[in-house]
Amino acid sequence: MNKGKNNFSWLLLALLIFLVGQPVLDQLQVASAAAVKALMFSLLVCIGVWSLRGSRRGFAIGILFVVAAVIANLLTANVPSEAAAYTSIVALAGFVLTAIVCTLRQVLIGTEVSLNRLVDAICVYLLLGVIWALAYSILDMLVPGSFHGMGSTTDFAWSGDWLYFSFVTMTTVGYGDMLALTPIARTLAYMQAVFGKFYVAILVAGLVSAYISRPRSQNE
Repeated sequence: MNKGKNNFSWLLLALLIFLVGQPVLDQLQVASAAAVKALMFSLLVCIGVWSLRGSRRGFAIGILFVVAAVIANLLTANVPSEAAAYTSIVALAGFVLTAIVCTLRQVLIGTEVSLNRLVDAICVYLLLGVIWALAYSILDMLVPGSFHGMGSTTDFAWSGDWLYFSFVTMTTVGYGDMLALTPIARTLAYMQAVFGKFYVAILVAGLVSAYISRPRSQNE
């Protein structure tokens, strides 16, 4: 386990499968929205949790969220219900938060500048986009009409539109096809935009500082 450190390459792979695979399958109409959501969510938590094995506490907590998420996803895909949908999203959010804590710890601590640390930093950025997407979806379930421009849904499947809105907001692109309407929704949106900018700035500064702080022999 390399002195208790995690290798988040598997987590990055899981995130790429989740972020790219879900809209592709949805576009090709390979399966229903509920089945696509269940498949992508399950892949994310099952593959991603393996990256937490270097931390006993993080791995144990991650396993609990994985079990809850997979069961809820199977229920949602076969017998759509509001309770199962909430459980699915909350379980995934819990796993993502656990992964963010474990990953961010390795990004911020130490002076080593390595490929693994860059992978960790990328994972944190993608995880932040996912957690905000989940927050938007939960808010819209609790307060319908919080957003404008969402595609209509006929079941309780979580829409990939939230991922699109989340990353467009975090990168401050702001196409305007989806809008936050309520005060809470707008607060979440501008907080994400500010946080996304600051994360990139702080990350670059931290990596440069870590590189400068290395022993001169390593720099050479």
